[in-house]
Amino acid sequence: MMEITELKKILNTKSRLIGVDMGTRKVGISISDENRKIATPLKTIDYKNIEYLGSEMQKIVKENDINAIIFGNPLNMDGTKGAAAQSIKDKIKLLCDIINLPMFLWDERLSTVGAFNLSSQLDINVSKRVKNIDKNAATFILQGVLDYLNN
Repeated sequence: MMEITELKKILNTKSRLIGVDMGTRKVGISISDENRKIATPLKTIDYKNIEYLGSEMQKIVKENDINAIIFGNPLNMDGTKGAAAQSIKDKIKLLCDIINLPMFLWDERLSTVGAFNLSSQLDINVSKRVKNIDKNAATFILQGVLDYLNN
């Protein structure tokens, strides 16, 4: 795993990233455009095991010419690392054996809340909001990274 400050150095002029919101049962995936300006929800993967997740993510990487993967880092609200943050790090280490790409962590505090609130402002009904919350949270995470890269 690399530091987010290293990301700018390794990216090609035109390259895509994926954002990942890793839950215990569902994993949200988002994707950037080639210019790395806009993040878009892509899909939600049911989490069965790390091998299945790695296989599904590898398909996305190959189909979309992805250059790096951004994972939401579930820090505690006070910024400390808890059990959830350690669990994500452990899963990323296992995914590194399956997917040969740089992987980064990005603070995901309030990403699910932010995604849910944004969808409510867009007047999307509650059942659709809940159904899409994981990939929308991944989009919220990835957009934060894209904004960071473009500033």
